[in-house]
Amino acid sequence: MIRQVQFLILKEIRLEWKQKYAFQELLLYVVSTVFVCYLSFKQIIDLPTWNALFWIIQLFAGVNAVAKSFMQESRGRMLYYYTLANSRSLILAKTIYSLLLMLVLSACNLFFYSLFIGNPVQDFPMFFLAVFLGSSGFASVLSMVSAIASKAGNNSTLMSILSFPILIPLLMTTIRFSKNAMDGLAWSVSWQYIIILTALNALVFALAYLLFPYLWRD
Repeated sequence: MIRQVQFLILKEIRLEWKQKYAFQELLLYVVSTVFVCYLSFKQIIDLPTWNALFWIIQLFAGVNAVAKSFMQESRGRMLYYYTLANSRSLILAKTIYSLLLMLVLSACNLFFYSLFIGNPVQDFPMFFLAVFLGSSGFASVLSMVSAIASKAGNNSTLMSILSFPILIPLLMTTIRFSKNAMDGLAWSVSWQYIIILTALNALVFALAYLLFPYLWRD
């Protein structure tokens, strides 16, 4: 299974490299959105607004990035995967690659956000942990929902309807956790958010790992 996961992740990276315009579109979306925020405020914004805008940009960039995880795969290619790899290897590879893509987008978002608007984060290790846990949650949820939507005729509307109710608790918890990092609060104050985010990520990942083989057979 490990070899299959490695092969599928390398396949995703090579496919992304051949279709550079897709990542460039995502990068353009992040830069343009941050620049519009900068033009709208033109002053130092308060911490809750900075935090909320960062995660709103991150959320929609993640939806655009991970939505194509399964929806770009043709029926013939999926049938070819079926003959080569285990279903659980496929969902693991898709989720890990989506997480890597989310982390790259997070780094780009934070860089341009800090460049144009400033960076008031006081506890960077805690903020980076919030970004990692939030990105892993987005990757797990959106990868599974993308698989479901692909079985319903690649309906992007269905993906939005299914993903946002699941992402709202994850997003709200991540926003509160990252706000503590921006305020420089002690780690003991944020343990509850770390536990909640870890549990949500583990739950979504376990459900995807267990249920995807049944979806795969259809």
